[in-house]
Amino acid sequence: MYKVANASEYLAITGVGIRDIKLAKKAWIFPGQSCTVFDLSPVNYTFQVQAMSAEKLPFVLPAVFTIGPRIDDKESLLKYAKLLSSHDKLSNHVNELVEGIIEGETRVLAASMTMEDIFRGTKDFKQEVFEKVQLELNQFGLLIYNANVKQLVDVPGHEYFSYLGQKTQMEAANQAKVDVAEAKMKGEVGAKMREGKTLQNAARIDAETKIIATQREGEGKKEEIKVRTEVKVFENEREAEVAEANSELAKKKATWAKAAQVAEVEAAKAVALREAELQGEVERMNAFAETEKLKAQFLSKASVEYDTKVQEANWELYKKQKAAEAILFEKEKEAEAQKALAAAAFYSRQQAAEADFYAKKKEAEGLVALGQAQGAYLRTLLDALGGNYAALRDYLMLNNGLFKDIAKSNADAIRGLQPKISIWTNGTGEANDGSGGGTAMKDVASVYKMLPPLFKTVHEQTGMLPPSWMGTLPDKSS
Repeated sequence: MYKVANASEYLAITGVGIRDIKLAKKAWIFPGQSCTVFDLSPVNYTFQVQAMSAEKLPFVLPAVFTIGPRIDDKESLLKYAKLLSSHDKLSNHVNELVEGIIEGETRVLAASMTMEDIFRGTKDFKQEVFEKVQLELNQFGLLIYNANVKQLVDVPGHEYFSYLGQKTQMEAANQAKVDVAEAKMKGEVGAKMREGKTLQNAARIDAETKIIATQREGEGKKEEIKVRTEVKVFENEREAEVAEANSELAKKKATWAKAAQVAEVEAAKAVALREAELQGEVERMNAFAETEKLKAQFLSKASVEYDTKVQEANWELYKKQKAAEAILFEKEKEAEAQKALAAAAFYSRQQAAEADFYAKKKEAEGLVALGQAQGAYLRTLLDALGGNYAALRDYLMLNNGLFKDIAKSNADAIRGLQPKISIWTNGTGEANDGSGGGTAMKDVASVYKMLPPLFKTVHEQTGMLPPSWMGTLPDKSS
C-alpha cells in the first residue's frame, strides 16, 4: 500500500526492514510494517498558573503557549514520533504534560523573585519562563512557537495588585493637588515680579546703553589685537612645522651618514686585517728564510733579527688594529652624539652596546687568527726540522731568549760573590782584544767560546743537552 501524508503531516513507519523508525512524507507500506500518521501543526494551550513570590505572596499568571513538534530538526521529530505521536495533541495526556512543565518552571522561577521584580520586570520574567520551559520540552521534540504571558492577577484574599493600584491612584491625586497650589502661587508671585522687573529693566537699559557704547569701542581694539595675535601664532606654528621637518631630515641624514661611515670603517678594517695577515705571512716567510741562511753564520744574530722582525710585524699589526679600532670608536662616538641630539638616550645606549659587541667580536676574531698563525708557524718549523721535537724546543728556547734570561738570572744570583770563572781560549794564548790585526773569524770564534759554558749551565739547571750538531759537553775528568 502506498501512503502520502498531508502538508502538515508526517508518516512514522516501523516494522520489517526498518531498524528503528522511519519518517517520510510518502512511502510504500509493505506487509509486516506499521505506519502512523501524526500532525505537525502547533496547538494553543491556555493555563492559569498559580505561583508564589519570594515574599510568599500568591498570584495568578494567565498564559497562552503555542506549542508543536520541531519540524526543522530530524532528531526532535524522531523523539516526538516515539513519545507523543500515538496521542492526540488535544488529549489530556499531552495537555497535562505541557501544563505540568509550564507550571513547575514558572513556580520555581517566581519563588526566586520578589513581587516587585516580577511586576516591574514582566518582560524579563516572561523570557526566563520561555527559556526554562523550552529546555524541558526539548526532550519531547516540542518547540514553543509563541508564548503570551498576560497581566498578573491577584488570588482571592490576597489583593496585592489592587492595593498597589489604589496606592498609585492616591499618589497621583495628591500630586495633582500640589501642582494646582504651586501653579496658583507662581501666578501671584509672577505678577509682582513682572512689575518690579519692568522698572528694573528700564533703569538697566539706560545703563547698558552707555556700557555698550564703551564696550563697542573696546571690542574694536580687542578684535584688532586678537587678529594680530592669531597672525603671530600662525607664523610661529609654520616656523615650528618647518623646524620639525628640518629635524626629521637631519635625523634621516644622520642615520644614512652613520650607516655609510660604519660600512666604510668595516671595509677599511677588513682590508687592513687582510693586509696585516698577508704582511705577517710574508714577514714570517722572510724571517724563516733569513734564519735558515744565517743559522750557519751568526746564530745569535739571526735569532735577534728574527725576533725583531716578528716584533715589528706584530707591532705593525697591532698599530693597524688599534688605528682601525680608534677610527671605528671615533665614528661610533660621533654617530652616538648626533643620535643623542635627535633621539632619546635609549638609542645611545643601544649603539654603545652594539659597538662594544662589535669590538669584542673583532678582538675574538683577531685572537683566533693569531692562534691559527702561530699554529701554522710551529707546524712549518717542525716540518723544516724533520719532525724533531727536541730540535724545535731548542730553537724556540733560543728564539725566545731563554738562555739569555737564564744567564741574566745566574748573573744576578752571583752578583757580589766571587764565583769560579772558566775562560776558554783556542790554545794559542792570544787574547781577542782587538789590538792586533784580527780577522772576521775571531768574532765567530769568540761566539763559539761562549757557547760551551752556557750549555753546561743550562744542562745543570734544566737537564737539557745541546743538539748533536753543536757538539757535546766536556767530560768532568778532562
